[in-house]
Amino acid sequence: MSIPIYAHRGASAYVLENTMEAFRKALKLGADGIELDVQCSKDGHLIVFHDNNIKRLTGVNRLVQECTLEELKSYPLGRRFSRIFSTKRIPELKDVIDWAIKEKVPLNIELKESLTTNHEALIKLLTTVKIPENSHFSSFYQKLLIIVKKYRPHIETALLVTKKFDWSKLDDFPYVDVIHAHKKYYKRSYLKACESAGKNMRFYSVTGKESFIAEPHPVVAGWITDYPDIVAKNKI
Repeated sequence: MSIPIYAHRGASAYVLENTMEAFRKALKLGADGIELDVQCSKDGHLIVFHDNNIKRLTGVNRLVQECTLEELKSYPLGRRFSRIFSTKRIPELKDVIDWAIKEKVPLNIELKESLTTNHEALIKLLTTVKIPENSHFSSFYQKLLIIVKKYRPHIETALLVTKKFDWSKLDDFPYVDVIHAHKKYYKRSYLKACESAGKNMRFYSVTGKESFIAEPHPVVAGWITDYPDIVAKNKI
């Protein structure tokens, strides 16, 4: 079975990350799904943006949760000089979901830190919004995944792991279906631990040049990459 390719923040190696342009480009380059980041505004709206501080892409030194939706959507997006004339804006999650449903593309929805202080916004999403088929939620924050399982038990959840993660305790996470890990964790011991626990894995920071792409371990359920076109050429 072919391993699905998820475009990391869209085709972020080619187009500004987490924008509709990046998502559309990803499909043209052969992505099977889209990985995106979800933050929560001051007034409880879900937006697609990676950083907790918006300065890197807006030049404005503020936290996402300090800004209203109207403020967030008013800031031009781009690198330091390119944003001067940029027409790109932070998208709302609901608009991206509507697009994904129309395009029949699954989403890897990463729940970010601003949601840890606004569970109500996540619960509203889970209880009122249709999610594209075969989509899943991922997060470094276990509490957010517990909420997902409580309100949408049939939607897949994925835990992003760090170097502090204890791989021997995978059975202690019944609310986690899949492990998301940096490609440096593509090692026999971690693959075997997930196999024993009955959990699949997706790996991020994949470039398409890794030798393991040609013959992936059975637990591999996806590649997450900035380069969907290169991975598509080399995967099975």
